[in-house]
Amino acid sequence: MSLRTKLKKILPSISITEQEALDAGDVWLEGSIYRGKPDFAALRDVPAATLSQEEQAFLDGPVAELLEMIDESEIQSGTHLPEHILEFLKKERFFSLIIPKKFGGLEFSPYANSTIVATISTKSSAVAVTVMVPNSLGPGELLLHFGTEEQQNHYLPRLANGRDIPCFALTSPEAGSDAGGIPDIGVVKEGEYQGEKVLGLEVTWDKRYITLAPIATVLGLAFKVQDPDHLLGDKEDLGITCALIPNTHPGVELGNRHDPMGVRFYNGTTRGEKVFIPMDFIIGGQKNIGRGWQMLVSCLGAGRGISLPALGVSVSQVSFKGAAEYAAVREQFGLAIGQFEGIQEKLADIAGKTYLQEAMRVLTTEGLGMGLKPSVVTAIAKYHMTEIGRDVLNSAMDIQAGKAIQRGPQNTLASGFVAQPIAITVEGANILTRNLMIFGQGVMRCHPYLQSMVESIHSQEKDADATFNRILRKTVGYSTGNALRAFKHGLLPFTAPSASSLPEVREYEKAVHKLSSRLAVYADFSLLVLGGKLKQAEMLSARLGDVMSYMYAAMASIKYYEQKVSSADRAQAAPYFHYATRWALQQAEQALHAFLDNFPASGTRKFMRFLTWQYGYKMPTISDDLVRELAHQAQLDTAIKAQLTHLVKPTPGDGHDINEQAYKAKLANLESLAKVRKAIKSKQIRSGVRFAETLDNALTAGVIDANEYASLVDYNRKRELAIRVDEFDYDMNLLRPDGTRADGQDVSLRSAS
Repeated sequence: MSLRTKLKKILPSISITEQEALDAGDVWLEGSIYRGKPDFAALRDVPAATLSQEEQAFLDGPVAELLEMIDESEIQSGTHLPEHILEFLKKERFFSLIIPKKFGGLEFSPYANSTIVATISTKSSAVAVTVMVPNSLGPGELLLHFGTEEQQNHYLPRLANGRDIPCFALTSPEAGSDAGGIPDIGVVKEGEYQGEKVLGLEVTWDKRYITLAPIATVLGLAFKVQDPDHLLGDKEDLGITCALIPNTHPGVELGNRHDPMGVRFYNGTTRGEKVFIPMDFIIGGQKNIGRGWQMLVSCLGAGRGISLPALGVSVSQVSFKGAAEYAAVREQFGLAIGQFEGIQEKLADIAGKTYLQEAMRVLTTEGLGMGLKPSVVTAIAKYHMTEIGRDVLNSAMDIQAGKAIQRGPQNTLASGFVAQPIAITVEGANILTRNLMIFGQGVMRCHPYLQSMVESIHSQEKDADATFNRILRKTVGYSTGNALRAFKHGLLPFTAPSASSLPEVREYEKAVHKLSSRLAVYADFSLLVLGGKLKQAEMLSARLGDVMSYMYAAMASIKYYEQKVSSADRAQAAPYFHYATRWALQQAEQALHAFLDNFPASGTRKFMRFLTWQYGYKMPTISDDLVRELAHQAQLDTAIKAQLTHLVKPTPGDGHDINEQAYKAKLANLESLAKVRKAIKSKQIRSGVRFAETLDNALTAGVIDANEYASLVDYNRKRELAIRVDEFDYDMNLLRPDGTRADGQDVSLRSAS
């Protein structure tokens, strides 16, 4: 019995849905990481993302106007998205970011798309999701790539100007993460449409979690097609198919809503029982019956890399800006809380991870802007950037403490905190994405010979043995090269290459090469020892996926520092860069150790350790000094901090504006504040019970002059407003700081309480 025949009994074949998913995306930087030779030359050749004049004008115009219109407290306390906001989104073509100009769309770049969605999200998650979905996986994207000319000409102009609102229905109660197992069925039949007898499909479906479904005018629908009467050919099960159905079509049920954490975007159900649709409703026409899964995974890769990562970056930038300003302004025990090491530890982590988030956002959208659809990279971006966003937000909540848990217009974190779990669950739940997709899909896409080997093992061709043996020889040579490279980098770590012109980058570039060489060896041995069982060993494969992910993050950090940070700002940016890159490398190394510690074959585990010299932790560490340095930088008003919080656009009177005014007022009065503190310490003046008394004492004693006094009084007023939280009367009507109710009625704070 040949080796190929033996392996055929052990290794599972690739299913049709798996094959379509593998064929749908591109291999990009992740391929070189997996193979042990991270391609920094290709990384540096990626064109830097910039906004065109038209894209910048859209941000400065319609987006800025939208932000001023949004009252998040009003949205969250209401039932629907305000009609004037929905109409504004239609009028200004927010739903047409990806639609070509020839159809009336804006045709913006992935980077611009991401920036717009993320900017809106800093003010309102509900509005951001409403904009995000039509510009991600949905009818617009599917029509662009697969629709007939007639479908494109009819629908795309209507989607561009908001006459049609789209939704796409994939998830069923019985099929969530296993989207390929949807139970919704379309049966090929003859029926009547517009008074004529035509060939079509009788479709029955039950879908949930469908964003925009309650207000959609056109329904994108995924279902399986069956042909029991063989009207189309010999096959009965024809596969997943995508159709586009007007909401007015007889039998279509839309309108019922879910309530996703109280975030007021439209999300709901759609159902239909034996609804007859003509073949013309199929996206791309009858020839695309059965191509639905291929169409979906092809489009999902790009959308997954833009929309949800944008929300993760948005919440990180909001958290960073708010936490840094609050830490500088809020005082306890006579000191700004940003001077306490407990706060500094959290604040540095927020700042470093926000830098990493922005670096990953930029690199991922740059790749998409090149026309690539890297399915593994976009899965990495979706999982890690939403998880890091959640982590950063939790730290910001800890710093702001009581201010962070009181809802109202002044709370800049509450909306993101409530909405963040939504980003974790959609477009592939994060557990699925990490445990099955990143490495599970990556191993087949990134290994140079594995997919061909599996195909040859299960091939029915006469020369299958010869083909298999040829591929096997190449695979052995590839694995031997991986082992030798990892052994050399482990024994002689200084041999790892680096081509950066910046000395501070070279250490990290070498580290990525060393970790990558080990990953290649561990992946090879996993396939050799575990074979098809690796698919079920989710915890092991997820750790290898983590290594790939964190090395991609480290490469993004390096590229951002080299290309997006000006030479004049590098000194300010260095602590952010060092923290972010070291954190990513440490996470990758920890994942390697966890993989080895839990590898089931003891002998193989010991051999892998020896081969890669993986006996201890060797990556650069995040020291307490780096934490202090970054926490200090994070509280300064610098160009790099502005760059890393650029998505947050304060509008007059909102929480961001109130916090920023107090923060900038403090920075403007640092010298005067130092005079007052010195006078208190020397007992020249007495500290008052309230800071206003202290200022009066300082003015009387001549410690500060009248101009300084006026400026400090202004700062104190802004500081007191910034550390306040929103109050409501007994019936939960919002009270302004002066005691008046937000609805205009006058009521004192005392009587309200």
